[in-house]
Order: sequence, then C-alpha cells, then structure tokens
Amino acid sequence: MRQRMVGLMGPAFVAAVAYVDPGNFATNVESGARFGFLLLWVVLSANVVAMLLQYLSAKLGIATGRNLPELCRDQYPRPVVWGLWFQAEIVVIMTDLAEFIGGAVALNLLFGIPMLQGGVLIAVASFVVLAIRTARQRRFEAAITALLAVVVGAFLYHLLNADIPYGEMAGGLVPGFEGSASVLLAAGIIGATVMPHAVYLHSALTQERFTGDRESHRQVLIRAQRIDVVLAMGVAGLVNMAMLVSAASMLRGTGAEPTLHGAYEQFSEGSGALTATLFAVALLASGLASSSVGVYAGQVVMQGFLRRRIPLSLRRLIAVVPALAVLAFGVDPTHALVLSQVVLSFGIPFALVPLLLLTRRADVMGAWVNRRATTVAAGCATGVIVLLNLVLIALVVPSL
Repeated sequence: MRQRMVGLMGPAFVAAVAYVDPGNFATNVESGARFGFLLLWVVLSANVVAMLLQYLSAKLGIATGRNLPELCRDQYPRPVVWGLWFQAEIVVIMTDLAEFIGGAVALNLLFGIPMLQGGVLIAVASFVVLAIRTARQRRFEAAITALLAVVVGAFLYHLLNADIPYGEMAGGLVPGFEGSASVLLAAGIIGATVMPHAVYLHSALTQERFTGDRESHRQVLIRAQRIDVVLAMGVAGLVNMAMLVSAASMLRGTGAEPTLHGAYEQFSEGSGALTATLFAVALLASGLASSSVGVYAGQVVMQGFLRRRIPLSLRRLIAVVPALAVLAFGVDPTHALVLSQVVLSFGIPFALVPLLLLTRRADVMGAWVNRRATTVAAGCATGVIVLLNLVLIALVVPSL
C-alpha cells in the first residue's frame, strides 16, 4: 500500500517549482535586504494558502477527469471564458518573463555571459527539458524534482552558514507593514508564491496522470495527492522562508543593493565564494525548471479555455520574445522580476474564484465536493488576496 501511495505522488512537485521560481528569489531577497524579517509572515501565510489551493486543484482533476480551464469552458458563458483565457495568457507571459530573466541573471553571475545571450541559452535548455516530458511524463517529473532538489540543497547550506538572530526572526512572524513599499513588496511575494498558472496546471497533471482509474480508486488517489501537496508545498514554503531569512541575516544593514546581483556580491564578500556560487546555481536550476513548467501550463490554458493547441516548441518560441526584449533594452532584472510578480498577483483571483466555485458544487465534484470548512477557508484566503490587490491599485496607480 505504501509503495502504491509513493507511486501516485509527483504532480505536486512539478507544480511546486512555480513556488520557487526566480520571481521568488527577487521578492524574497529584496524583502530580506530592505526590511529584514518583517515580511516573513507573508511568505509563511502565502505558502499555507498555496497548499490548500493546490490540493483543491489536484482534487478537481481527479474527481472530474477534467482540468480547471476545461471546466470553466463547460460551465461559463463564452465572453467570460474568453476573458479568463486572455488574463491567463498574460499570467503565463509574466511567468515566462520572470523565469528567463532569472536564468539569464544566473548565467551572468556564474560565467559572465551577457544577459541577452543568457536568455537565449535558457530558452534552448528548456527545450531539452520539454523533450523529456514529450518522451515520458514520469521522467519529466523526475527531472523537475531533481532541479528543485538543487534549490533546496543550496538554501539548506545558506541556512547552516548564516548567523541568524532567532529573536528577530520570530518577530517576523507577527503580521505588520512599514509603509507602502512593504505593502507593494508583500503583493509581489504573494504573486510569486500563489501562482495562478500552477493552479491551472495542477488539475491538468492529475487529470492526465489518473484518467481511467476506477471510481473505487479515486479516494486513494485523492489521499495520495493530499500527501503529495503537503510534502511538495511544504518544501517550497521552507525554501521561500530560507531565502528571506538568508537575505535578512546576510544582507540587511550591509549596504548591499537589494538585487540579485547585489545579493551575489555580498554573499561572496561576507560568506565566501561557495555561498555565492550556490545561490547562483540555485537561481539557474529554478529558472530552467520553472520555464519548462510555465510553457506546459500555457498549453493547458489554451487547450482548456479555447480547445486550441499549438506545439510546445512554437509556444516556447513565442514566450521567448517578451523576455528577450526586456533583456535587450537593459531593464534592471530584479526590478522587472518584482514587477512581474505584482502583475501575477492580479491574476490570482481569476484562477481562485472559479476553482472555489467549482469545487464547492456537488454536481461537478460528486462525492468529493468541498466540506463547508474548506470552502470557507479558501474563500477567506481569496478575499484577503483580492483586498490586497485593491490596496495595491490604490498605492501604485497614483504614482504612474
């Protein structure tokens, strides 16, 4: 039984890559460098919310045999479906932007490769990972999980070598802000953590992997996915917290710029070349893994909402263009990453509200409909995120 349960796990680890992508590096490093441990509670809360939402997405795919975009297409009027598809494509574009930029920054830090050429190399490498998925789903999951393990190992080393003021760190678990800049950064953290494209993707991963299982097996499948989500999202949450704690412990008060380049230089000066190199290697692994997952999510979005499918290789080429344009114009990469995550935060309600409405319906979910407490918890989380987005609009729009 235990062997069977282990064999059923894996989709959540693919989705979890979206929770430790280069956007997370940028927001967590900037948060730790500028505000210390202040926003640690945001990182923790966002990952707990993500755990619940990814489980609902996984359950949706198993219970219905369909993914979230497909169910939206079936249940909602065409104008609503087209609107959901349009914003989902913007989400995917912003996701790709963050991943390419992050990978290009990593190559620049490690080998001195110019940003534009680095972006091209990341695109080429992601084709290789996507080819693995085309060959076999389990191998794709294994490759993505291995890249995630690189990120975990790097930040475990960081924590072991950081001089952490545990009293201050505990204070960061108490909710609070320091001005509008910290609210903006908190929105970026949420946008980088609760990823809309991962919500769409997870339902497709479970749908695709478990289609054809008998009704009697679905309870076992859902139980396995619950464990899968807790483990995968737990790992992602700990990595995100480790990023912020490392930045707060090693960068705060040093005068280092709150950017990826500034973090790399300060890690090198303050903790040694190995610490800095592992940071860059983790960033590279994150960019490569999440770029491949992002393209797959884009295919799920188009096929689900519109019944249209284009080759993954063509989608990959299309996704490259905006990212390479940003790199070619010399936009500050960390600033671009943080802003991309803020844009992603606006897309969260458009994924979460349909997910919540569908999983609470017995005519859609059958015996696996949400319990009332689950619906209330997910509804409260969605409401808080929407409220934060409204606050963000009030802060950002007047300054444009």
